[in-house]
Amino acid sequence: MSCLEQQEEEIEVLESIYDGDENFKKVNTTTYQYKYGADGDHRSFMIEIKWGENYPESSPDINLDLFYNKHILEEVKTTIMSHLKQQVEDLLGTCMTYSLFDSVKDNLDSLISDQPDTPTVIQIEKVDHGVTSPEDAPKKKEKKEQLTKAQKRRIMDKFGSETDRPRGWDWVDVVKHLSQTGGKHS
Repeated sequence: MSCLEQQEEEIEVLESIYDGDENFKKVNTTTYQYKYGADGDHRSFMIEIKWGENYPESSPDINLDLFYNKHILEEVKTTIMSHLKQQVEDLLGTCMTYSLFDSVKDNLDSLISDQPDTPTVIQIEKVDHGVTSPEDAPKKKEKKEQLTKAQKRRIMDKFGSETDRPRGWDWVDVVKHLSQTGGKHS
């Protein structure tokens, strides 16, 4: 069986296995992604497997450097990649995409054991560029908010220019006024 025939067969198998699985994504006919963990979870990550022309006789390209994985520590990525490379060596010559995704799922806890549950804050040192005092620092101009004519008109005319003002719009609450000023005592 040629590599192309094996790839076509594996595509059918993957589509039947992962039918309805939201974590599985077919990017194109040779690239597949699988997400482990829930969205927003700091321990979730995504694996991308891309087949070459001679796959499964040659190993696929495995990618963890996806934007989705920006929060994953490099040590954890290295652990996952070494696990996957070991699996690829064992499965070379056979259709292995499902086996690779499943192997990670089975060993998920041990593979991401070094990944913290909560995001870590990385302290970045401030680099001094020779500015010694605040007077030497370049001053920023404060930019005033620019309003359009329509916005200014709306602010000035709260009740609308076409309509009459409601009865009593400028009345003063006498009781409230007297309670604040303390009326005259006779």
